Amino acid sequence: MPPNQPIDEMEEDDHSSSSSQEESDFASDEETAPRTRRTQVIDKDSDEEELERFVLGDNANFRENLFRNELWNDDTGGALVVLGDEAENEPGTGLEEIDDADLFTFDVGGAAPADGKELVVAPVSKGQRAVEKDQPAWEDSDDERLTISLANTTQLRKLRISEADDVVNGTEYTRRLRQQYLRLNPLPAWAREAEERPAKRRRRSSAASDSDISEDEANDEGDAEPSALPLDEFLRDASTLNGTKSQRARKLRPEVIDIQRSRDIPDTHKDEVTSLAFHPKYPVLLSSSTSSIMHLHHIAPSAHPTPNPLLTSVQVKQVPVRRAEFLYPAGDKIFFAGRRRYIHSWDLATGIIQKTNKMIGHQSEQRTWERFKLSPCGQYLGLIASTRKGGGIINILNINTMQWIAAARLDSRGGIADFSWWRNSHGLTILGRGGQVGEWSMATRRFLAIWNDEGSNGGTVMALGGHNGPVLLGGDKWIAIGSNSGVTNIYDREALILPSSNVELEVKERPEPNRRFMQLTTPVTILTFSPDGQLLAFASKHKKDALRLAHLPSCTVYRNWPTEQTPLGRISDVAFGRKSDLLAIGNDAGKIRLWEIRN
Repeated sequence: MPPNQPIDEMEEDDHSSSSSQEESDFASDEETAPRTRRTQVIDKDSDEEELERFVLGDNANFRENLFRNELWNDDTGGALVVLGDEAENEPGTGLEEIDDADLFTFDVGGAAPADGKELVVAPVSKGQRAVEKDQPAWEDSDDERLTISLANTTQLRKLRISEADDVVNGTEYTRRLRQQYLRLNPLPAWAREAEERPAKRRRRSSAASDSDISEDEANDEGDAEPSALPLDEFLRDASTLNGTKSQRARKLRPEVIDIQRSRDIPDTHKDEVTSLAFHPKYPVLLSSSTSSIMHLHHIAPSAHPTPNPLLTSVQVKQVPVRRAEFLYPAGDKIFFAGRRRYIHSWDLATGIIQKTNKMIGHQSEQRTWERFKLSPCGQYLGLIASTRKGGGIINILNINTMQWIAAARLDSRGGIADFSWWRNSHGLTILGRGGQVGEWSMATRRFLAIWNDEGSNGGTVMALGGHNGPVLLGGDKWIAIGSNSGVTNIYDREALILPSSNVELEVKERPEPNRRFMQLTTPVTILTFSPDGQLLAFASKHKKDALRLAHLPSCTVYRNWPTEQTPLGRISDVAFGRKSDLLAIGNDAGKIRLWEIRN
């Protein structure tokens, strides 16, 4: 620079040189708006230029990468191409493939089990290992670090699979909570049908070779058993030839029963529940009480908004209902009576209630109608008479005409305690208060045999149950008899019959019971067999929570139910569902609770 050049001229030269440089940088833009105002631009230092190049890019890199095919390079296996030479040459840290959740740890309370307890995780079933249809939208990674003790908290003990289960992690705890919720609130039928997987059609040749199945279909079906041809499947079951479809019998195991509490009946009686009965064809429960009210409930635990909703109810004024029954086999009528000199019948189809208050020729013997039982065939009504003349009398009426047709008289000290109809309705088994048991036939109008309950000091209640029993005694397999001492004896009716060449039936006078149940200490007041004959419920209303379940034919009492926490109360009546999968229990507080019996 010449020494005589002024300073102002130097500044102007510098300014003109910088502006000319800027214009050259933006020469590539064809349409540039004319500058109307000239501002002074401060030169950028090296750090600012480096930052601008990393963020916005420079002309060289922009022109180089402008016409590349794709941002994701197929040759690199789907890796992202990073712009800039420095980014490509930047060494890796080794943490690029690690999840963000694994880079941090949180100190949560209770991460380690207390008292040296080991973390127990239940084995996952085969169905749980499979990928679920709907995966959760979000999962908390901290669930694996949480630990929950199932044994220390009373409310969580029901989630244990066995007594060894104590400490589980958060994921297992969540899964068990879901299972418990589904037990109490099962999916409705329409939801289960929607989630069912549609059946796949499989192509088969005339030889039905397995080679015709594609690999994809084989993988989808997994371990599923291949379905048979229609003719093969038809010939495998001999019962299809006579038009009957065989169903696999549900069998219960002894000693331990799988039973879960279901939703209770929402309507509570104002007084003691006196009788419970399930409809023979539909899921309907009949309940009555001494408050003169009867309820009909639809058994649907998953119904919304009210589980087990009320269908209808009826109130009969000044009649404390002591017993109510469906008329078998159709169940279209209900007979009910209290401690009165009359009985009512309720026609469910028409809603008409009919009253019967006379038994011509036997009015003096019948001062109350509460102790009646209907025959399984729906033709007869048996009624214990009030008089104790000659020991005790049972009057038998025709259901259609309500006229007296026969009477069974048992010579027993103290009168008649209870009776039951045979399965085929051809006779009755009558229990006297002195322990005598009589087998009375409707065909001959007399007793076929009389025998004594072993060790009885006063009979209170009896029941017949089971299938494939002796035909001469009605076809019932078992007979159970309860006494005042709390002992329940159970007999196999086949073992009662003595082998004889005579035409007349001969039984043992004092047979030995198959088993004595001595779990109760107060008089037995309830004996009920399940319809399939695999369960016997015996209870006493004189003591709280006095109920036990026995398995048949092993004649063993279940040890895992009921427990001390089972809310039973003073039991007034027990009934099994028509498929033996439900157990209804009523108590003196007017509450009805349901349990589901599983195999």
